[in-house]
Amino acid sequence: MGAAPSTPRRGARPADVAEELIGMFVGEKSYPISSEFWKKLLELPHNFQWPLDRVDQACQIFLQNNYHTRHLAKILIHMVWSLQESLSTASGSLVHSKAINAAYISSVFLKYIIEYGKSGTFEELYLSLPEIDMEKDVLPTGQSIENFVMQGVLNFIGKSDARHSYALHHEVLNFVLVAMSTQLRSGPCPGPKDMHPFLDAAMCQDGDVATSIVRRLLLNFIDRSHMPFNSQYTIHSNGNQSGVLQRVGSAAANIVLLPYYTFNYLVSSSGEGSRSPLADISLHVLLVLVHYRTGVVPDGLMVRNDAASADSESYLKQGSYFYDNPYSKALNNARDIEFDRADIEGNAPGESLVRLPFASLFDTFGLFLADESAVLLLYSFVHGNFAFLEYMLVRTDLDILLLPILETLYNASKRTPNQIYMLLIILLILSQDSSFNVSIHKLILPSVPWYEERLVHHTSLGSLMVLVLIRTVKYNLSKLRDVYLHTNCLAILANMAPHVLRLSSYASQRLVSLFDMLSRKYTKLAELKNNKNPNVSTVQVGGGIIAEDMSTDLHIYAEFLRIVLEILNAILTYALPQNPEVVYAIMHRQEVFQPFKSHPRFHELLENVFTVLDFFNSRMDMQQMNGEWSVERVLSVIIINCRSWRGEGMKIFTQLRFTYEQESHPEEFFIPYVWRLILGHSFAFSTDAINLFPVDIPPIDISDGEHAA
Repeated sequence: MGAAPSTPRRGARPADVAEELIGMFVGEKSYPISSEFWKKLLELPHNFQWPLDRVDQACQIFLQNNYHTRHLAKILIHMVWSLQESLSTASGSLVHSKAINAAYISSVFLKYIIEYGKSGTFEELYLSLPEIDMEKDVLPTGQSIENFVMQGVLNFIGKSDARHSYALHHEVLNFVLVAMSTQLRSGPCPGPKDMHPFLDAAMCQDGDVATSIVRRLLLNFIDRSHMPFNSQYTIHSNGNQSGVLQRVGSAAANIVLLPYYTFNYLVSSSGEGSRSPLADISLHVLLVLVHYRTGVVPDGLMVRNDAASADSESYLKQGSYFYDNPYSKALNNARDIEFDRADIEGNAPGESLVRLPFASLFDTFGLFLADESAVLLLYSFVHGNFAFLEYMLVRTDLDILLLPILETLYNASKRTPNQIYMLLIILLILSQDSSFNVSIHKLILPSVPWYEERLVHHTSLGSLMVLVLIRTVKYNLSKLRDVYLHTNCLAILANMAPHVLRLSSYASQRLVSLFDMLSRKYTKLAELKNNKNPNVSTVQVGGGIIAEDMSTDLHIYAEFLRIVLEILNAILTYALPQNPEVVYAIMHRQEVFQPFKSHPRFHELLENVFTVLDFFNSRMDMQQMNGEWSVERVLSVIIINCRSWRGEGMKIFTQLRFTYEQESHPEEFFIPYVWRLILGHSFAFSTDAINLFPVDIPPIDISDGEHAA
């Protein structure tokens, strides 16, 4: 391959010409950036295929020779030139074809160097030009190749309409994903010494570029367009292989070296039909950009290089500061396209904003929350974009978004812990708003077909939310046993409690049974702690293993019990007349509260419960009743006496109010999480080269993420 002739033979078959040109590209001879060779290489047809071993061989040779030839830098520059030209050229032209080839060839060989380069600083990229090429003013003065490339690529994405250049747009986004995959080579805790040449170059772009990129990627996510039917590029089903870049490094019999497009249409678990490859890759690129944080070490901070300093990374991170992420800022400042005020409070004069159809974005989230990446994007909006959060809260059809969230939580055993966690955080943020807590109890659902334990008809969205959250608590106790997840479930219920309206009988029963379940676990732990055999290292409680030091577990369950009692207190104090079913459930199971009536940790919170019990029990005793009490009769007495309830003797406690707080270094959670989603969807990478997270264990422990406070 390295001995290929300097120019393709005349009259040779197209496959032979392609073979020779690729041989020249990876070989030892360096071709000037102005050589006709580059034109011939980029004008190759799109139906050229090579077997896997030939692709791998070509990449190995290229890795060895790139130091001398600098062909990676040169093809990257040609890619930018082709993209610039394509902006003013009709789709389907030779210019677009050249740009597609340039982006694809760049992706293949760049990805191989990132995967198999030996240096952690990616020196093997050799992003510089020989002096003979630099003399031709190829680059703007003082601009690095990586900055020139990312500026050109991002400028194309932001200015082009993906609907008119679908294949090129997809291939360019694919290149961006490859260029940012240097993160996979970094350690599990991103630090200021990590090298990401293309990502850092992307972060250096001005705000207008970031705004146009975020807008285009979000519109791609919303529009969900597919390959045009009249396109010359073929779409094939790729079976279990996932994505364009699996063409290098997969076990496929034939590997496409030049762009013979094989897009993977994935079917969502909810059976909604084909997915949009362009929407999916746009979402992944956006998530990488938005959640990237790059640290800078101040000049005065001494870097310790001695071997004894095992915590030098932590030392550097604590002393460093972070650059503003223009893409995160653009997403957080996005506004509804219908909101057309000229001057938006909080934004500097002349500052460009991402303007989106919030209604379409809201509906898209409702349709595709089965996709974990979409969940993370929704989290990014709810947490960072107050305008979108406010838009959600004034919608009268919140069931469009909440029902898919609740269904996913209901099927928690089929989802990843991280997905469950992010959905709970979204609900926690929403529950911080009192209008949300009021409105969900006014929205009545005719039926909930996916709820299987019992028929749920004509129940409020709020009652369904209570049911699903309690079910999630029980699932967590038996399977995941994650304290933060448990706390978040109870935090949402606590935020909802003062605003509960006509809670259903089933939801009321489950709320009391939650107290019963937690109280039994607490009692069992207390007994085991008091009677502990010193030779026993672990015990089993309720299907879970409790650690040797049970004091921590006992304290945790005590806090859980207190939160549940606070929830009941809030309902009884602020909303008792509107919730006779809660009163009935407490009366029906009043024996479960008796053991804790005098408990030093709980007696104060139980005083209101027994005040309510005394009031309604006395009213029941006053009734003249022949025969047995029926449920309907008891409930009617409760409803009548709820009208005369004045709350006399009730203690007013400060309302529990939980808010969401993000960790000080969220990148330690989100960067690995984003790349796990990408690798599980449409991107292949050598597992031996991944340092960002362990590849042989389940996804990241969600307790390393964020929690309620």
